[in-house]
Amino acid sequence: MNRLSALLLIVFAFSASAATPVPKSEAPGKVIERWPEQVKEIKYPSKADNTEQPAMYFAPASKEKKPLLVALHSWSADYKQTSQTPYAEWCIEHGWAFIHPNFRGPNNKPDACGSELVVQDILSAVEYVRKDTNIDPQRIYLVGASGGGYATLLMAGRAPELWAAASAWVPISDIQAWHEQSVRKKQKYAKDIELACGGVPVPGTPAGDEAKKRSALTYLAQAKDLKVSINAGIKDGHTGSVPISHTLRAYNLLAEPKDRLTEEEIAYFTEKAQVPPTIKDAVPNDPHHGLKKVLFRRESNNVRVTIFEGAHEGLPAPALHWLQEQTKK
Repeated sequence: MNRLSALLLIVFAFSASAATPVPKSEAPGKVIERWPEQVKEIKYPSKADNTEQPAMYFAPASKEKKPLLVALHSWSADYKQTSQTPYAEWCIEHGWAFIHPNFRGPNNKPDACGSELVVQDILSAVEYVRKDTNIDPQRIYLVGASGGGYATLLMAGRAPELWAAASAWVPISDIQAWHEQSVRKKQKYAKDIELACGGVPVPGTPAGDEAKKRSALTYLAQAKDLKVSINAGIKDGHTGSVPISHTLRAYNLLAEPKDRLTEEEIAYFTEKAQVPPTIKDAVPNDPHHGLKKVLFRRESNNVRVTIFEGAHEGLPAPALHWLQEQTKK
C-alpha cells in the first residue's frame, strides 16, 4: 500500500467532519484549508448557456492517455469545497486528470439541483478536459458524496455512455421523498428544494413535476450497462441527513429482480440502522474501508451496494480503489 492510500485510510476511518462552509451532516472528509498547489482554478465554456463556468482542475504533464476523475461537490457547497482534495491528491500521485466543477453551486435555486444547466455544465467540463489533455475514453470516472452522490447518480442516468464507472456515496436519489423527510426532521434542505423546484413538490403539481425531473431515480435505469457503486453509512438518516433508503432504492432500480431488497428489508435498514436478520449475504473484509467496516454488500448486474459502519460520509480510499479497477466495456 502506498503512502497516500495509507493516509486516506487513516484520515477517513477517524473523521467525518466537514469543510467550511458545508454543514457537518453533508460533507465527507476532514477539514482541509486549501487545494494542492498543482490544482488550479479555471473557467471553461458550458454548452448549457454559453457561459464561463468555474472549476478546480489538474492535468498531468504526460502526453500519454490518462484516466479522468470528475468529482462532484456536496449539496450546499461549490467547486471550492476543500474536502474533495483527497481525490485530487490521488490524481496527482497516480497521473490522472481531475476536475471539480461548480455545476451552479449550492442546490437552493432553479439553476442548480439537477437542472438542465447542471447536466450540461458537467458534460462540458468533461469536454474541456478532453480537449486540453489526452484522456483515455475507457477510463472516465465519476464520484461524489451527499449532494455530489446525488449528482453522480443523476449523471450516471443522464449520460451513461460517457462514464467507465460511477461511485456514489450517501446520495439523495428521490428529491420529493427527501423533501418530505427533511420537513419531518426540520432540516433546511426542504426549503432548498422548494427554492429549486418553485414550491412544495407535491406530486401532480408543477413543483412536483420539477422534483421528479430533477431526481436521479427518474433516469437511473438507463445506467444498467454502467458499473455503479452506491454506498451509505448505516446510521445516515439518524445522525446524518439522508436516509439510506435512497441508496437502497437506487440499487434496486439497477439490480436483477431476484437480487432486489424487499420493502420490509429497506424499512428495517432505514428505521433501525441495522442489517435485517433475514439477510444472509456474506460480508466481505474490505481493507480499504479501514475502521468503517462493511456491514452489507450485494452485487447484481453492474451495480454494487455497500452499507458500512458510519453515518453521512464518503470514503475516498474505497471509492478510488474500486474506480481504478473499472474500465468501460
